[in-house]
Amino acid sequence: MFRIDGGDFAGAGAVSSKIKKILQHIGTKPEIIRRASIATYEAEMNVVIHATMGEIALDATPSIVHIRILDEGPGIPDIDRAMQPGYSTAPDEIREMGFGAGMGLPNMERCADKLDIKSVVGIGTTVDMVFRNE
Repeated sequence: MFRIDGGDFAGAGAVSSKIKKILQHIGTKPEIIRRASIATYEAEMNVVIHATMGEIALDATPSIVHIRILDEGPGIPDIDRAMQPGYSTAPDEIREMGFGAGMGLPNMERCADKLDIKSVVGIGTTVDMVFRNE
């Protein structure tokens, strides 16, 4: 389990880099590593931008890579709308930093073989991503 602190832009990307190294070490196929790294980075940035804190867990076998992100944050009131490319609730100061373009969730969906998002407004969000290493 890897912890992410909301608002920690200096540390953003560290967890996805660690997961990439673990997947390389255990012999995951390069294409799966690439897709999982992109999706994990997007998820990590969502936690940094929107939540107070979060955790990312990795469960990898020779055939499946499962990444779960849990955060404590505002939650997503309309997941279908949030999945639309370009839709963002990031504040202006985040956009001015170059983040919050509304492509995080669509990129996660594009990269993962399976994406499941559960969210409770005012509590937080859980994202499960599965990548088939077959």
